[in-house]
Amino acid sequence: MITGCFTAIITPFKDGAVDYDGLSKLVDFQIENGISGIVAVGTTGESPTLTWSEHNKVIEHIAKQTKNRCLCIAGTGSNNTKETLDGTQHAAEAGAEAVLLIDPYYNGPSSLEIRREYVAPVAEAFPEIEVIPYVLPGRTGTQMLPEDLALLHRDYKNVKTVKEATGRLENMRRTRECCGPEFSILSGDDPMTYQMMIDPQIKASGVISVASNFAPKAVGEMVRLLNEGNQTAAEELKPALDPLFGIITVKTKEKTPYGEVECRARNPLATKVLMAILGMPSGGCRQPLGKMTKNGLETVLNAARSAQSQNPEIFKPVADFFGVDVEERLNTPAFWEGLVYEDY
Repeated sequence: MITGCFTAIITPFKDGAVDYDGLSKLVDFQIENGISGIVAVGTTGESPTLTWSEHNKVIEHIAKQTKNRCLCIAGTGSNNTKETLDGTQHAAEAGAEAVLLIDPYYNGPSSLEIRREYVAPVAEAFPEIEVIPYVLPGRTGTQMLPEDLALLHRDYKNVKTVKEATGRLENMRRTRECCGPEFSILSGDDPMTYQMMIDPQIKASGVISVASNFAPKAVGEMVRLLNEGNQTAAEELKPALDPLFGIITVKTKEKTPYGEVECRARNPLATKVLMAILGMPSGGCRQPLGKMTKNGLETVLNAARSAQSQNPEIFKPVADFFGVDVEERLNTPAFWEGLVYEDY
């Protein structure tokens, strides 16, 4: 069973290209702070805007760096099974121990089709690689159901984990009911991890986390405590972590000449903004993602300041590893320049 805290690591950019030196630093930072594994080129790693050549090279880079140090999970999912098979072949040859398969987006196959025409061919072709379905209907517009997941688990020994990001506790409980006690449910939604792990009908075993990009030790500690049954100690970390979990997606109200609108800055935009403020390698996002609004930036800063004031230990690993003064960076506008649109 896969347990622990896994970081869905961002892909840093520099002058528009992948910043491999920065990526190496981020991977070392994660491993030094006790992360269970790294997910290379998931959606947090901006897989939609990497070319497949870049995609493969990033996976090679991370698989080599994590070898014998922590688990490497390669994001090889797409909306094209042939493409996914090719990507999984490359990941297996590069040394990844597992692959993460997002439900096929846009073309919207049924759950039956996702099982038979997408996950099953990969699981059958690569029996030595663990195949982890990633259920995220909010982004893909489709969903593999617990019943089909259970059929895959029954038929393929290498399908024994799911990244669950439906946001629906009843769906998670149904997954546990169908797939049995030995099946691993990993949270794919930072704000829900605690609830998923303490719910006796879900019993999630960990998280593939976004917030662990900048708070690996604290997120990992919460997961470790919950897996050990120490809910009281884990709960003490929550008040400082919750604001950080809340900025994975940032929603603000913005004024336009035609009235007020909602602006939603989606992952990994806010994560990269906070990492840049903290002095970590990140770079901007690739288009069509862009920048945050001033209100969005203020939301990110407030969350980080709240975490820092409640529990300075959360950002201490960043300060130590990257040699920065977190308090200064969170309160000095010079460190935020260029991160926002000046107007709507």
